[in-house]
Amino acid sequence: MMEKTRTTSRPGFGSWQQSRLLNAWVDALTIPEIIERLDEGMLFTLNPDHLYHLQRNPDFAAAYADAVMVSSDSKYVFWALGLIGRKIKCKTSGSDIVPAYYKHHADNPDVRIFFLGARPGVAQQALERVNGIVGRDIVVGAHGPSFNFVNDAQESAEVIDMINASGATCLIVGLGAPKQEVWMHKHRHLMPGVKVYMGVGAVIDYEADAVKRAPGWMNRNGLEWVYRMVTEPRRYWRRYARTLEFFWLVLFDRLGLYRPPAFPSPATIDRKPPMGEGTTPSAKPHLAPERA
Repeated sequence: MMEKTRTTSRPGFGSWQQSRLLNAWVDALTIPEIIERLDEGMLFTLNPDHLYHLQRNPDFAAAYADAVMVSSDSKYVFWALGLIGRKIKCKTSGSDIVPAYYKHHADNPDVRIFFLGARPGVAQQALERVNGIVGRDIVVGAHGPSFNFVNDAQESAEVIDMINASGATCLIVGLGAPKQEVWMHKHRHLMPGVKVYMGVGAVIDYEADAVKRAPGWMNRNGLEWVYRMVTEPRRYWRRYARTLEFFWLVLFDRLGLYRPPAFPSPATIDRKPPMGEGTTPSAKPHLAPERA
């Protein structure tokens, strides 16, 4: 049986709980705790759509298995974990983590951000707005790639050169899942100066003020999806339709009937040790005793 919860740790940051939902692990941390620990590695933001792809896409699952932290980007992920007895502290969405990150490092000249994603011109608007908020050029570069960017080796190489030339230490990618996570996982070894990677979907649009977030009361009550469906139906209807299976899979998980896909995924491979120990995760299936 797969573990339900486990304890992880990082040198200098102590230990904390991770809770399993289907074949993914979620870190039971608040946003300040995430920001404190986010000094290297990839941060992904789990939602029901990600879990849909994690059942089907081995490259996406491999990227998730290599993430240093996974936050709960959705009230439904947060509520589901509580329902099945693996409660985490709170929802920690990418749209809240990104501003918390740049405000936390406002006076830290060693942190320099690059925005990759959104429509042409929008990432530049986000750059200008964030730098105005922070009071310095914390965002050192921005680029809105073509729609087929992730499948174009030449364009990817040009963008990587752009990121490296900017001196960025943090890459914030808003291409949508699973493209952004797979692209970062595949190419990050080519960006040695970048220490922190975040896959954050529409957050660059939010930071540019090009797309309005749902009202606070809708966010608090798990109704952001309704707002998105009403304001951007062409962009979101397929996503929300295909994630209806999330609710069935959570029920199966609660009853002990969920079975992960055949390919290796975060909940079925050996965990990697705390960062700094210099080893990588194994791809062998890991069947650990179930914990209540």
